[in-house]
Amino acid sequence: MSTREGPGPQEERPGTRERLVRGTQELLWERGYVGTSPKAILERADAGQGSMYHHFAGKSDLALAALRRSVRDVAEAAEECLSGPGTAYDRVAAYLLREREVLRGCPVGRMTQDREVVESPELRAPLDEVFGRLRERIAEVLAEGQRRGELAGALDPAACAATVAAVVQGGYVLARAADDTAPFDAAVRGVLSLLAAQVLPATGRSD
Repeated sequence: MSTREGPGPQEERPGTRERLVRGTQELLWERGYVGTSPKAILERADAGQGSMYHHFAGKSDLALAALRRSVRDVAEAAEECLSGPGTAYDRVAAYLLREREVLRGCPVGRMTQDREVVESPELRAPLDEVFGRLRERIAEVLAEGQRRGELAGALDPAACAATVAAVVQGGYVLARAADDTAPFDAAVRGVLSLLAAQVLPATGRSD
């Protein structure tokens, strides 16, 4: 679990707006939208009374900024794996096996459990965008693997990408329910074994 430390000797303390966004990111991940009160945000950000309304129109405006930041962080972490070296299988495996704080859940997926977020088109939009783009990106990697002769032609890249995304999000839920990372790890191993069955021998690949 991440710790919050003060700035080092050579570091500048983030400005109030940045502290508000970071603090809201943490609170949304920990408590969800409903459980994140303006008072808690100000305390976490070490910000003065009324500073939220100086920088943002209100809680929902600040939450949107925090959600967009979390979405960006999740997307960048996924892309680092999916655009890395190796075969299509290697890259998808890198995404599935990357280090995560599993028992905290997904900082973006967590928001889909909040009715207020799901029912707000504005707050929900970043979530839909990042999950949609993640599925598209995984499908692109798998389709590239097919073109290079790494994966069987019968594989459906879009369906497989949807499965990978669902396994990650479902794995978070099962792990949190059990208070154990084992269900997440087992789900990842399962989908990797299914994908490995689609890997073709190296002979004849168009590398």
